[in-house]
Amino acid sequence: MMLLAVFAYSLLTAQDLAPQSSPPQQQSQGLHGYIGYSGSPPPDRAEFGMGMGFYSAAWSLIDRPLAHFQIGLASGWIQPDNSDNKDVPLAPAGTLARQWPERGPTWGSVFQTVEGGLGYWARSRFRYGPPKFSMNATPQCYDYEVGSPGWSFFYDTEALPDNRLGIAQLSNRLLIPPDALPFAEDPRGKFFGYTYMALPFTDPVPGENGRAPTGDQAWTCFVSTKNFQGPIAYYIPETWSKIADIFDYPFLHGRCLDTRSGVMGGGAMEINTVPQIVATAQGGTRYSKIPTLRFPVDADGRAVLVQDVTYYSKQALYDDFLAWRRGGPAPSGRFGAQGAFVARLSTRTPGFKQDGLEIEGVASTFDTKVFDDNTWGLVWREDGHAPRGEFPQYYRHEDGKRVAIAAVDVPAETGLHAAEFELAKPGDAFTSPKQGAWTTPGAAAGPFQVDLVDGSRVTYSWYRFVDQPSFQQYRWSTEKKAALQSFIERIHREWPVNREYMPPPTTGELVALDPALLVTPPAGLEVGFVPIVTRQEQAR
Repeated sequence: MMLLAVFAYSLLTAQDLAPQSSPPQQQSQGLHGYIGYSGSPPPDRAEFGMGMGFYSAAWSLIDRPLAHFQIGLASGWIQPDNSDNKDVPLAPAGTLARQWPERGPTWGSVFQTVEGGLGYWARSRFRYGPPKFSMNATPQCYDYEVGSPGWSFFYDTEALPDNRLGIAQLSNRLLIPPDALPFAEDPRGKFFGYTYMALPFTDPVPGENGRAPTGDQAWTCFVSTKNFQGPIAYYIPETWSKIADIFDYPFLHGRCLDTRSGVMGGGAMEINTVPQIVATAQGGTRYSKIPTLRFPVDADGRAVLVQDVTYYSKQALYDDFLAWRRGGPAPSGRFGAQGAFVARLSTRTPGFKQDGLEIEGVASTFDTKVFDDNTWGLVWREDGHAPRGEFPQYYRHEDGKRVAIAAVDVPAETGLHAAEFELAKPGDAFTSPKQGAWTTPGAAAGPFQVDLVDGSRVTYSWYRFVDQPSFQQYRWSTEKKAALQSFIERIHREWPVNREYMPPPTTGELVALDPALLVTPPAGLEVGFVPIVTRQEQAR
């Protein structure tokens, strides 16, 4: 009897001590990494640093809007060319980026950028399935970002302070809501083209009494879609130069994007914030699952993501634009081929992490590739861990790493196959103040409202171009404002929204923007007035 009791006790103890399965739980840090390409440098980087553009594929990466999810589709980063500076900090003491010692000694990579692009963002308030397009820039070492004519890049629903507004709405035909531009339908791999061109809307301003000079480069966003083409907005040059005055740092005079040529060495999909669901199987092995990420593959298993990466010199548009502003004939606005350099693309196998640990096995599912027509994208392998066109979804946790596995290799008792991710909900309204730059001098007509395909309602008013909020922080002379206003009226008369400004894509079709974004000026305000979004909220 004693031996039987001891044996039974041993069995019970072993069973009690054996690792037990645990139910699925959603966590963060499910996936991080970059899927990128590089572009061959132009023959003269300074000369061909006046514009950068390309066509990027747009598609629904996920089936449903997910909470805590942020992945940028293929985009680029433009920085001022400060390659002559080898050791002096560009980020002044007291800025956010200066706290990142790994970016030293110059902090050039986090000084100023023009970025944004297509994507999904964790702080987006109105998600609807497909991606959106947003401008974005970091003029002050990531202390703040400027993503639309009134707001930051999703960081706050309150408008930026008057002295941090940086984008001038240029188009009188397109709304630019703070939650980004949605598309008319699921894009399914159609292409969205955009180019940032440095254009001289105003003359350079010399520095006086120790204050920073300001150049004439207004980085202007041109887009190319099925139902809208042309410039939509630009970054006011003072947006860049004023950092030197704010921090009383003369070293920055002439080193900002208002003066320096731009540099864009390539681009990438930035996988930033992806949730995971984690569970433990009998025996103690842990497994994780990320959302299904689908890519627009063709019959050959290729997903073309980027094409026609082009760098521009002043000959492409700047010279003709300046001559026009000074009284010359109106240029068509089409980018001149004589000022264009089409980059040859290259790529390398990307790496990914989960919970900060390296992931193994993704490369056996797909890899990056530059195709014969100089387009860049992904190609799937037949023996991968996921269906063609999908990123591996399941992972086994091993010591110091994560290993991609097929769905059939995940034990059923984990419950991961049926586990669902938290869905996104509409967020709070984007609001603008009832005072300051938004009301003095104020709007000429409005408010008006439209409902967008993303489920939001946009309120906007028509402002005379130089009366829009972003300009009110500057004490410009009456003559300077009048000259700019007159030139904008010429642009509105001469540059339609159905003309090709960017060269058309080499392959594929163009995506269409949500038609509700396209507006018509009221009678009497056809030229020289622009629609400024003042609010965006959930449609009732």
